[in-house]
Amino acid sequence: MQIRRCACVVKGGRRFSFAALVVTGDSKGNVGFGYGKGGEVPVAVEKATKVANRRQKPVHLQTSAQGTTIPHRVEGRFGASKVLLIPASPGTGVIAGAVVKAVVESAGVSDILTKSRGSNNPVNMVKATMNALAKLRTRDDIARLRGVEV
Repeated sequence: MQIRRCACVVKGGRRFSFAALVVTGDSKGNVGFGYGKGGEVPVAVEKATKVANRRQKPVHLQTSAQGTTIPHRVEGRFGASKVLLIPASPGTGVIAGAVVKAVVESAGVSDILTKSRGSNNPVNMVKATMNALAKLRTRDDIARLRGVEV
């Protein structure tokens, strides 16, 4: 969760508003994000959480007895932000920046390597990470699309 404070100057003085970026997930392959604004921090967080829960989407993960990672290397883009997600061997952990780490951990990924390029705007980074996770396909999905049996 990330909270930002903005000030607007009006006749009576400064008026503050707060913006919250929230990522939610069940650690079993579903993840979503939300952005909310309000006059107080709890209001902004509540709005963002509602939106995040509504926007949850499934992610294809490679689950095995040794650990959980993604099935293949993938790049996600949004605006000027680019995020590269690379599968890692069991025991590696989540090697990522704060924003990307929040998204992949909420999805249930425990072993992954990441690299971010371009803009590091938190909202765009979350959207780029979600874009990358949406591009993931399992071996069974690819085989079905090609009409081949594995």
